[in-house]
Amino acid sequence: MNTNLIQDVRYALRQLRKTPGFTITAVLTLALGIGANSAIFTLVNAVLMKNLPVADPKTLVRLGNHDDCCVAGGTSDNGEYSLFATNTYEQLKKNAPEFEELAAIQAGFTFRPVTARRNGNGELARSVMGEFVSGNYFRTFGLNPQAGRLFTDTDGVQGAPMVAVMSYQKWKNDYSGDPAVVGSTFYINTKPVTVVGIAPAGYFGDRLVSTPPDFYLPIETMPVLANVAYVHDPDENWLYIVGRVKPGVQLGALQAKLSGLLRQIFAKSETFSGPHHDELIAKAHIVLTPGGGGIQWMQDEYASHLHLLMWISGAVLLIACANIANLLLVRGMARKAEMCLRTALGAARSRIIRQLLTESLVLAVLGGLAGLLVAYAGTRMLLMLAFPGEQNVPINASPSLEVLGFAFGLSLATGVLFGVAPAWISAQAEPADVLRSSSRATASGASLLQRALVVGQAALSLVLLVGAGLFSQNLNKLQSMDMKLDAKNRYIVHFNAQTAGYAQTQVEALYRTMEERFHALPGVKKVGISSYTPMEDNNNGDDVTVEGKPPVDGTWASHIKANAEYFDSVGTRVVMGRGIRVQDTSATRPVAVVNQTFVRKLFAPGENPIGQHFGDGSDSTSEWEIVGVVEDTAYTNVRWKNHLMYFVPLGQRPLGTKEPIEKDEDMYVNAIVLETDHPMNNMETLARQTLAAINPNLTAQKFQTFNAQIADRFTEERLLARLTMLFGALALLLATIGLYGVTAYTVVRRTSEIGIRMALGAERSSVIGMVMRGAVIQTLLGLAIGIPVALLCVRFVKAQLYDITSVDTTVLAASIMTLAFAASIAGFIPARRAASIEPQTALRHE
Repeated sequence: MNTNLIQDVRYALRQLRKTPGFTITAVLTLALGIGANSAIFTLVNAVLMKNLPVADPKTLVRLGNHDDCCVAGGTSDNGEYSLFATNTYEQLKKNAPEFEELAAIQAGFTFRPVTARRNGNGELARSVMGEFVSGNYFRTFGLNPQAGRLFTDTDGVQGAPMVAVMSYQKWKNDYSGDPAVVGSTFYINTKPVTVVGIAPAGYFGDRLVSTPPDFYLPIETMPVLANVAYVHDPDENWLYIVGRVKPGVQLGALQAKLSGLLRQIFAKSETFSGPHHDELIAKAHIVLTPGGGGIQWMQDEYASHLHLLMWISGAVLLIACANIANLLLVRGMARKAEMCLRTALGAARSRIIRQLLTESLVLAVLGGLAGLLVAYAGTRMLLMLAFPGEQNVPINASPSLEVLGFAFGLSLATGVLFGVAPAWISAQAEPADVLRSSSRATASGASLLQRALVVGQAALSLVLLVGAGLFSQNLNKLQSMDMKLDAKNRYIVHFNAQTAGYAQTQVEALYRTMEERFHALPGVKKVGISSYTPMEDNNNGDDVTVEGKPPVDGTWASHIKANAEYFDSVGTRVVMGRGIRVQDTSATRPVAVVNQTFVRKLFAPGENPIGQHFGDGSDSTSEWEIVGVVEDTAYTNVRWKNHLMYFVPLGQRPLGTKEPIEKDEDMYVNAIVLETDHPMNNMETLARQTLAAINPNLTAQKFQTFNAQIADRFTEERLLARLTMLFGALALLLATIGLYGVTAYTVVRRTSEIGIRMALGAERSSVIGMVMRGAVIQTLLGLAIGIPVALLCVRFVKAQLYDITSVDTTVLAASIMTLAFAASIAGFIPARRAASIEPQTALRHE
C-alpha cells in the first residue's frame, strides 16, 4: 500500500511537471485561498484561542466575567462582581484554601503609564507601561525568571523596599540583555526602585494588549509611586483576581463559597450599612471563569469581527476550490484517451480515482505550502491594519505549529473537496471511447458540473461584494458624521504630571506654566489643556442632579477639566452663555459649562440653564453653577449619542467637597491640544523639548495629530471595510476566471458546431450572442441565488454596522453591476474568439 502511494505521488508530480501552466495557475489560486484563511486563523488563534504562556493554564480561574475599567466599576446589574477592593482580595485569599495561589492585578483595558529612568548612565526619562500586581503574581502563573528573581510575598507588604521586575522584551530591546540591569536602580515616577529580575522570555503579561507592560511593580508601592489614595480604600473596586485551584476542587462549590464570603465581607462594611443595602448584599455574587487566557478584554473586543472574517475567507476558499475543480475537469477531458487506455489495460476504476485524487492532494499540498508565504505576508498586513503604529503587539506573524497544522489540514480538505468529482467523472471513461472522437455522456456530465460551480462562484461573489459595499458604506457613514470638531493643524500631546512627581497642590501652577511655554512657540495659536480630548478612548463621569429638580434616570454625565482655550483648541463652539475663563480658578466659585444634551435631558424646553446649579446628588446638588452651553461634540466614539457632558475649570473642585486636595486625583489632567497657524512637521520634537524644559521627568507619553487620533477610533471599521473589499475583489477575480474558463472550454468543445453554423451562413454576431448567452444565463442564476442570500446575511452582521439594518439599493445595484461587468468580459473574450473561427478550420477540428 505504501509502495502504491509513493508511486501515485511520483506519478502525480510528473504529471504536474508536464503541465506547468496548469500547475502554476492552480497553485497560485490555492495559495490565495489557503493563505487568506491561514492569515485570518493566525490572528484568531493568537487572540481567541491561545492561552497565556504560563504553567498549566487549565487550572487557572478568574473571579468575575467582565472587563470593566478601571476604578469603582466591576459590578453588573445582577450583582456580579468582577473588580474588587484590596481588602476584599485579602479576605478572599485568607479564607479560600481551595486556591494554591490567588493573585491580584490592577484593572484596566491598558496598563498604567509610568516614567522610568535608569540611574547613573545619563538616560533621559521615558514614558513606559507599568503594571501593579500582588507579591505572589508570578508564582500564581508558575513563571521562572529569565534573570535575577521574581516577586515574593515579602515584596508585596507595606513598607517593603521598592522593587520592580522588567519585561524580557524591554530588557532585550532597550538594554541588549545587559545582566547589569538586574540589581540596578531605576527612577520610577521620580522614586528609586531596584530592578530585582527579568520576566521570562515570551511572557507578555496577564492579558493580550497592544502595549504590554515594561515594568511589574508591587501593589503596595502604588500609593508612593502613583500617588493614588484608593489602594486601601474598602469602597473602591479596582483589582482583577486570578487564582490557581488545587486538584480535585469542584468549581461550582467554590463559586458558591466565594459568593458567600463576598456577602459576609460586604455585610461588615460601612459602605453597605443600612437597610436599603440589604438587597444589594443579597444579590452580590462571583462567577468563576477560565483564567488560562488571562483577562479577556481584547478577545471580547475582536471576537465578532474575527469570526466574520473567517466566514468571508472561507467563502473565498470555496470559490478557489470551484476554480480548481473546473481546471481539473477540463484537464480530465484532455486526458480522456489516457483513462480509456488504462481501463482497457485492466486498471480498476477505484485505482484511477485514487491516482487522480492523489494528484489533487499533491496539488493542494503545494498550494498550502505557497499559502503559508501568503499567510505570513497577510498576517503582517492584518497586524498593521488592526494595530496601526503599535510595535510591541505580542502576536507573531510567523506561522505557529497550530497554524501549520491548520494550513496542512485545510490543504488536504480542499484537495478532497475539489478533487473527488473530477476524479469520479474522469474515471467513468469506457475503453471503447478511445475509438470514438468524443464521449458525450462524460463531457455533458462534466459540463453540467462546471456550470453549477460557476453559478455557485457567482452567488458567493455577489454576497462578498455586497458585504464589502456595506462595510465600506458603514465606514464612510461614521467618518462623515459631523463631530462638531476642527482637527485642522491640531496636535495632541499626552503627559502625566502625577508620574513626574507633582502633587495635587502643585498642578494648577504647572498648567499655567505649560500654557506660557507652549504659547511662546512660533506658530502656536491656542493651547488647550484637559483631562482627555474628543475621540479618545478615555472617560470619567458620574450621575448628576439639578438643584430643585427630582433625580432623573439615565443622567450619567461625563466630566472634563479644561482650561480657558480648550474649546477653541478642539473646535467646539459655545452656543449659550460663556465658556471657561482664565479668571475661573481655585479661588472663585466653581462653575461648569454643559453640552446641549445635558440641557435637553435635565431642563424643560425653553428653560434657561444659565445660573442653575447641579451636583452628583450624593452630598449636594449645588456643587457647580452652569455658566455656558456648548455643542454636542463627539467624545470616545461617534456611536455614543445623547451623551451628557459638563466641563469645569482646571483648578476648581466641587463646592463643599470634603475630600482633601491631596487625595483628589481629578486634579491631574493628561492632554494638551495645540492649534497652530500652519502645519508643523517638527511639532512633536518641540512639544517634547518644551515639556522637558519645564521638568526633565515630564515626558510626552503619546503624540498625535488630531486627525490621527480621530482616525484611530475607526480602526476596526477600517479593518473590516478593507478586508471585505480585498476578499470581495479576490472572489470576483476568481469567479471571473472560472466563468472565462468554462466559456472558453465550451467554445473548444463546440468548435465543429460553430464551424457548421458559420458555413451555413451564420453571422459572427449571432455566434457571439450564442456564446454570451450561456455566460449570461450562468451569471443570472448566480444572481438569483446570491441576492436572497446576501439579504439574509445582513441579519447576522447588522450588529457590526451603524444604523444599517438592510442592504442599501445602491450597494446592491453596484454589486450586481460589478459582477455583470466582470461576467461580460469573461464571456466576451472566448465569444469573440469563437466568432473568429474559420469554417474550414472548424470542420477539420475533429
